Amino acid sequence: MAIIQKYEHDKLLINESGFTHAHWKAFVKLNTLHGGKYFEVLHNGLKFNQYVGVIQVDDLLVEICPKADRHGDHSRWQHMLIPMLKACNKIKTYSHGFAQVSQQNLNLLELYFELFLKNIEKLLRLGLIKKYHLHTQNTKVLKGKLQFAKHLQHNLIHQERFYTTHQVYDNEHLLHQVLYKALTIVKQYTHGTRLHALTHRIAIAFPIITLESTLNEKLFDTFTFNRKTAPYQDAFELAKLIILNHSPNIKGGKERMISLLFDMNQLWEEYIFLQLKKHLVNIPDYSVKRQPSKAFWKSKVVRPDIVITNNARQTTYIIDTKWKLPIHHNASIADLRQMYSYTRLWNAQKALLLYPGEVASNSFHPFKPKDIYTHYCKIGFATVMNTQQQLDTTIAAQIMNQLVS
Repeated sequence: MAIIQKYEHDKLLINESGFTHAHWKAFVKLNTLHGGKYFEVLHNGLKFNQYVGVIQVDDLLVEICPKADRHGDHSRWQHMLIPMLKACNKIKTYSHGFAQVSQQNLNLLELYFELFLKNIEKLLRLGLIKKYHLHTQNTKVLKGKLQFAKHLQHNLIHQERFYTTHQVYDNEHLLHQVLYKALTIVKQYTHGTRLHALTHRIAIAFPIITLESTLNEKLFDTFTFNRKTAPYQDAFELAKLIILNHSPNIKGGKERMISLLFDMNQLWEEYIFLQLKKHLVNIPDYSVKRQPSKAFWKSKVVRPDIVITNNARQTTYIIDTKWKLPIHHNASIADLRQMYSYTRLWNAQKALLLYPGEVASNSFHPFKPKDIYTHYCKIGFATVMNTQQQLDTTIAAQIMNQLVS
């Protein structure tokens, strides 16, 4: 399999590293299907946006890595994505085999496939659950409810048969349909890889399930778990991710395509929020909220990324996360207007525009318009990776030091 590694906001041109015009057409179709949000289409290639992850088309895999700055060292960002997904619970750390998997040099797609297969393997050892469901068919035994119209239609000659609807207790239920569908997708993309033997072994052990339902996001959202189905939850979430990101024969094309992409702006915001929440839980009087909303105009609302409140001092801080580096270390006028609105609506004393980067000693400066309170704002930086090229566990302390200083 050919592998192309790029960084967010990079360009990928046709005839570069095995990227053909057929691949370009498949990528364009995928992008159109998702509202054009993944990348910008060029006449001779693509320009990636803030989405990172992997896209596989047949035997070509494109890996898009996160990178906040355009001119810095590429290697310091390369291995950041999987640990950040783990920290944001996008990868369950308690999934069977994660410790062994994460230490290997795998792409993101292989990692999710292996976690899914390990979860299915665990379910097979525990024993697959059975459920009651209604089944309609022609039988030689009268059981359940006789369907008169269908019975007359099918059994005028074969009067020894009965067309009935009756209850069956077996493995043929929605939960197994979802897992079986995801397993058939994984089989397509692991052929000839190191996961081929594991996939083949699990596919043989897993019962063949009739796919009667249309598996879409609406159906997934209606599914609830109980005590009996709780062990399936991790496998179900992984299966949902695989199915919804698979695009077989997209818009009539012949290419097999699967994508697993994450918005780095949202991931960075969620990561900062979770790190602050973990840090402040043991500090009295502090509370932290993500994207609280307030009415702004008519039905419009505004939502800052993160709001921190010190209940004892009755002080409020606003944080707006930015997954980029500011031009010439200066905030844009649009960002400053946004922060001013936030501080006015939340009566916040301080606001912080937070970027990834080395911590710098910047000062707070007041907004000029007069108000009951004086509102301050500054640019702040948080170190994402430490010197060992791992996520910096002190990032929340860094941010709080910049806010309260």
